Amino acid sequence: MNEACAALKTVGTGKTPAVAHVVYISMGSNLGSRSANCAMAVDLLDATDGIRVTGRSKLFSTEPVDYTDQQWFVNGMVRVETLLSPPELLARLKEIERLVGRTASTIRFGPRVLDLDIVLFDDMVMAAENLVIPHPRMHRRRFVLAPFCDIDPEVVHPVLKKSMRELYDGLGPDGQAVLEYAQ
Repeated sequence: MNEACAALKTVGTGKTPAVAHVVYISMGSNLGSRSANCAMAVDLLDATDGIRVTGRSKLFSTEPVDYTDQQWFVNGMVRVETLLSPPELLARLKEIERLVGRTASTIRFGPRVLDLDIVLFDDMVMAAENLVIPHPRMHRRRFVLAPFCDIDPEVVHPVLKKSMRELYDGLGPDGQAVLEYAQ
């Protein structure tokens, strides 16, 4: 293990070292250079002190859900190890969205340059005003589960007690189209 990895995994401030949390972050874009927006997000995450990208899915082209009158998305999943707390990580994700070009939208689930969501944070279950973990709709979203299954299909949802593969397979054949993204 190199020194940077060791520093991330065990940054000590005394007798008990801080241990990195394993977090899954969903990313999506349907404005501008969609795949480049996602790639920039991954680079910015990996460049953040206290965050190390440890896995990333392929990109998928996904039909929009909820608000369907918009261009298809490019979606992916990133696994990171972080020393940040959930609120600190959320603040960093919002900053990355802004840096990549996201602006406020009046359309819920509408077009966006970049969307980053914390899907799982270790086995944590929490509900705050601006952050719910696990993500409350992840188990119904092909655009989240397909990329998740690409990197870690056996990870178990901490509330539903099913693997990502079981959740994906349970969606059945109908619903949102998800295709491997061809650049």
